[in-house]
Amino acid sequence: MVVRNLVLLMLCATVVAPIVLYTHRIGTFKSASSRSEYMEEVTAFALNGDSRHLNVLPQESPTNLKEPVGMVYTENSAQELKQIEQKSARVLSATVDESQSGGENPIRQVTNSAQKVDENGISETGSGEENKGWRERKTAQSEKEQSVKLSQNFLENFTRNADASVGYHSVKSSLNRRKPEKQNEPMAQLDARVCQLKDQLIRAKIYMSLAATKNNPHFIRELRLRIKEVQRVLGAATKDSELPKSSYDKLKAMEQTLTKGMQIYDDCSTTVKKLRAMLHSTEEQIRVNRKQTMFLTQLTAKTIPKGLHCLPLQLTSKFYALDSSQKHFPNQEKLEDPSMYHYALFSDNVLAAAVVVNSTVRHAKDPEKHVFHIVTDRLNYAAMRMWFLANPPGKATIQVKNVEEFTWLNASYSPVLKQLGSPSMIDYYFRAHRANPDSNLKFRNPKYLSILNHLRFYLPEIFPKLNKVLFLDDDVVVQKDLAPLWSLNLRGNVIGVVETCGQSFHRFDRYLNFSHPLIAKNFSPRACGWAYGMNIFDLNEWQKQNITEIYHKWQELNHDRLLWKLGTLPPGLITYWKRTFPLDRSWHLLGLGYNPNVSQKDIEQAAVIHYNGNMKPWLEIGIPKFRNYWTKYVDYDHIFLRECNINP
Repeated sequence: MVVRNLVLLMLCATVVAPIVLYTHRIGTFKSASSRSEYMEEVTAFALNGDSRHLNVLPQESPTNLKEPVGMVYTENSAQELKQIEQKSARVLSATVDESQSGGENPIRQVTNSAQKVDENGISETGSGEENKGWRERKTAQSEKEQSVKLSQNFLENFTRNADASVGYHSVKSSLNRRKPEKQNEPMAQLDARVCQLKDQLIRAKIYMSLAATKNNPHFIRELRLRIKEVQRVLGAATKDSELPKSSYDKLKAMEQTLTKGMQIYDDCSTTVKKLRAMLHSTEEQIRVNRKQTMFLTQLTAKTIPKGLHCLPLQLTSKFYALDSSQKHFPNQEKLEDPSMYHYALFSDNVLAAAVVVNSTVRHAKDPEKHVFHIVTDRLNYAAMRMWFLANPPGKATIQVKNVEEFTWLNASYSPVLKQLGSPSMIDYYFRAHRANPDSNLKFRNPKYLSILNHLRFYLPEIFPKLNKVLFLDDDVVVQKDLAPLWSLNLRGNVIGVVETCGQSFHRFDRYLNFSHPLIAKNFSPRACGWAYGMNIFDLNEWQKQNITEIYHKWQELNHDRLLWKLGTLPPGLITYWKRTFPLDRSWHLLGLGYNPNVSQKDIEQAAVIHYNGNMKPWLEIGIPKFRNYWTKYVDYDHIFLRECNINP
């Protein structure tokens, strides 16, 4: 029993007593006074014997941070390094000045809160010791020396890395070719390494062609290997981000090989001659490629896509399967009513004609007053009729006629028909295989052989009972109601046109031969031109002024094509000379078939947009961003279009 009591007593002394003492100490620490004393002890922690209190540094404002000035190193000269150090010093001083103007520098706050030390190391407050001032000066001096040393190391490492990665010659050539416009622009370009690789390929090809290096088979083998490596790495990349990770290694290896070439052959005059020869060869190749591109573009514009060739065949077979009672259009009594809005459309393209009609009717306020007179050739007559029989344009009226129904239009009446049927004219159109073909290939487009292109000069004969007719090309899209054009007073003129004086190629001297005395005597070379596509005709004034006779007269004078080449615009400029009424430009916008820079704002404001040029919207070469304005009027889910695989 005594032993047990003794054990319990010892247990209390060794276990319980420390627990009680420990909990009492914690309670004492929780008091405010004890906590403050502990914090004072922490803040007064001495570093190297310095027992000053630490001040919390305020966060540095982002406005005090300056972007480093972008610099380009051309040569490793001491003078340039000195200029760089001066620029860096100016930037640092500017930063300090700005921080002083905007508020007290936070670092200065820290130093001012401590005891200020004068030049002799004695505290201004008189409470410091002499060795304390000496210690502060030594610390500041060591920090300054360390920062200067870091700046020098940075500059040395930067220039050394630049020389190692690029090499003297490639850096120099690159910098001479592309100098930064502003000093504050970033020095690194997105395609800097791509340009260096291309420059290396050019230099390598020069060394490959020099006689001195050809005598060194080991160097030639190495150079060929480097060329293959660089070409494989470069590929079709246009940005550094598209290059593989091994591009830097290949660039460095190529630079080392080119340095060997410099040591083998350093004759600059021969290298310059080689570069000139390469330049002339490249220019000649560009000229040939441009000519070939022009020819292929003209060829593409002349061809008919497979789908558009299939469509009229399908429609023709469907048309001849109809009963005779199903082949007629309604509202035929409106065809000769002068109070209606009459359109003239001459085309052999079924889908293009459908877009013109659909876009016009969709934007018409009174579609029942609009009458469309479509004239086509014999091959597309049945297809054109079948399309509009199967797809009637709402309340509008449609008439489809065959050009061969105009029996009065023959070679004895029309000089242009006589010329188009002549062997010399046909030979002119199809002599592309000759040794010296005409430089302007667009004038040999076989579409000019079609009489449909010249029917615009015979409107009074085609529509003898109408007063006004609006002519539309089949490559236009209507975006607004065109009814106000019929109420325009043309003031005694025959045709309303949108002039194109702002474009140099729409002056008279672009189309007419002013070296011929007849042209020079009767017309001005700087006269403002215009374009077909959307033109309002006053047929009463036409007949009063005998426009058809004037047209025939000039066509006979141009039998040898000395006054103008071919086409319908040059004779139109002559025939309607001083008989045109200028319309507002918003009525007719040109250029969507050749100019990708036509603004979207102008397109949206235009009443009619015109795809004049070779890049028609139904061809694959059409300008993609303009194609949607045309395709939205085509129902690609139509059974005829699906059968012919016609897609947007």
